[in-house]
Amino acid sequence: MEKSLKRMATMHKMQVTGLELFYKKGYYNTSVDEILKELSLSKGAFYYHFKSKEDFFISILQQLVVRKVYSMLIEPIEGHEDPLNLISTCIDEALQTAEHNENDYGFVLSNFITEFNGKNPEIMKYLNDTLKIWEVNLVSALQRGKFNGFVDRHIDCEGAASYIISSFIGIRTMMVEGSPTALRYRYMQQLRFFFRAMVNKQTA
Repeated sequence: MEKSLKRMATMHKMQVTGLELFYKKGYYNTSVDEILKELSLSKGAFYYHFKSKEDFFISILQQLVVRKVYSMLIEPIEGHEDPLNLISTCIDEALQTAEHNENDYGFVLSNFITEFNGKNPEIMKYLNDTLKIWEVNLVSALQRGKFNGFVDRHIDCEGAASYIISSFIGIRTMMVEGSPTALRYRYMQQLRFFFRAMVNKQTA
């Protein structure tokens, strides 16, 4: 049991460090040697835990990226009757976190989707599946809001979810090189206008 826990702790430390490097430099610009140097590990130790750099990256997606997206953008809106304010709040909180990140290179999921698109179908599947989980949960939340009378019945939930995701990815990209506080403020103002237009006027 103790050996197993120690191995899990080592793997987690490797994954956290690997994600930081891949986020900063990109997957293809980060070598196994750089990861080993950062962790003070031998190649033998690395390959004891992971078959390859790709296997290591996939474990990071499964263990860290999916959980990060879930806890930040999905969990806060699950199971609530009125989703609009909750979606707005969790997006604002995610942007505030990014605003105060000195090493901000954009939204980790979209960064990797851009990097791997057309290059690695297996990894792209993991990335697209993560994006799909977010989209499906947004659609479900909006449909639940419709059913409970908080969202206008004429709203296209799939279209609204696509807009929310694509606009979030866009503003995260702009915040890297722009003025993050001003960009977040203006974006959230417009997003709230968008959500107000979706409210069921009979219950507002």
